[in-house]
Amino acid sequence: MKKIKYWMFAFVISFGLASCSDDVEEPQQKGNPTMQIENQFTNVYFGDNLPFEVTVNDNVPLSTLTAILYFGEEQVARTTIRTKENGLYSGNIAVPYGKNIPNGTATLEFSLLNTTMKKVSQEFSVPVSRASYPYLILVTADGSYPMLPTGEPNEYAVTSAFPSTELPAYIKTPVLDSKGREILFGWNDGEGGIAEGTSNNIPFVSPVGGSYSVTFNTRTLEASPFFEVVLNGQKMTMVDKDNYQLDVDLTQGEEISFAGMTDWWVDPDFFTEDGDKITFVPISGKYRVLANLPFNYLKVEALTGSNPSTLQPDGTGAIWIIGTNVGKPSVSKNEVGWNTDKALCMAPVGNKKYQLTVVAGETVSADAINFKFFHQKGWGGEYGSASLTTESDIIFVGNGSNGRDNGNLGIVEGETLTAGKTYVFTVDVSAGIDKAVLTVEER
Repeated sequence: MKKIKYWMFAFVISFGLASCSDDVEEPQQKGNPTMQIENQFTNVYFGDNLPFEVTVNDNVPLSTLTAILYFGEEQVARTTIRTKENGLYSGNIAVPYGKNIPNGTATLEFSLLNTTMKKVSQEFSVPVSRASYPYLILVTADGSYPMLPTGEPNEYAVTSAFPSTELPAYIKTPVLDSKGREILFGWNDGEGGIAEGTSNNIPFVSPVGGSYSVTFNTRTLEASPFFEVVLNGQKMTMVDKDNYQLDVDLTQGEEISFAGMTDWWVDPDFFTEDGDKITFVPISGKYRVLANLPFNYLKVEALTGSNPSTLQPDGTGAIWIIGTNVGKPSVSKNEVGWNTDKALCMAPVGNKKYQLTVVAGETVSADAINFKFFHQKGWGGEYGSASLTTESDIIFVGNGSNGRDNGNLGIVEGETLTAGKTYVFTVDVSAGIDKAVLTVEER
């Protein structure tokens, strides 16, 4: 019996030692990988496809050849080639174009690895600059126009009697040499502004008709002409030809200056108008102001950092409206509906109260409503009959069995809103966000 125990103990020790040995064992590196870079990396421009040829050799099988391009410490491009045998290999590595990157010296590193993990590396300093093109090409639906250097750094322009003050177009470069490529500049639909690598039309707009100039800077990607909307002296960012936006800190009671749009619709939840004086209504904070040209409408949304605010457990933040029969500046032309992108931010007026002001027959339907309150600009937290109550004689909160889905608002049977009358919906969460109280005041 003792012998059996001893044998088992010895087996366990032996197995344990073998396991430890396996854990620490590393493959032995062998061979002597060498490489000869055949290129001289000169006259390199942002946006180039930089070619290379490398002769590789080793007395054991090779694995891979890798080229890595660095701007400073940042790796910006990488190409890997499988090297099955000794010989000459060719490839290319893409030099990023990049906005606002200054001319400078990049580092191009080549690494050759064999199958035993032995490696050799070699680095090259590569001066990279922004190309001085003899011209750019402005491409419109009606034709192409050469844009010539203006004499200002990286700036090009064309002046012509364009067919309209609105000029949707994109811009492209010529190909300068064998390593160059055609670079496109178009509109960034997601974020607004001009981006490299797209042919989406840039919504150029001239304030005057007839002959005018189009300009473009290949480093800053700034261009003109565009319609300008200015709020408190700050130029709003063009999202597309119809919409501009600006993230800005605003103070309650602050006088607002605004230029670029005329006869714009003043939202009484966010602005009061006294002659030429416009004053900001909600509590002080950071807001996103969105200017919509077709509706002459300034839409305002509360922000936390750079994101739309959400309702916080302490009752601060924002409350949003999604649903039908409501819309600014006109329910008939711009109804919110169940599209979360069009959600309305209620004005935070202080003391954890949030306000929506509407006019029956204009910004809210007079005979029926069917919208509800949400904790965020999108699906997620929302108010239902258990967390929202009202003593209104006109508006009720749906519970799923009284003619409206849970939390959706409706007009009491037999009642209507009076056309032309103003109604102020206020949600008070000062007693807790799960004890919200809705009041509706007719003015």
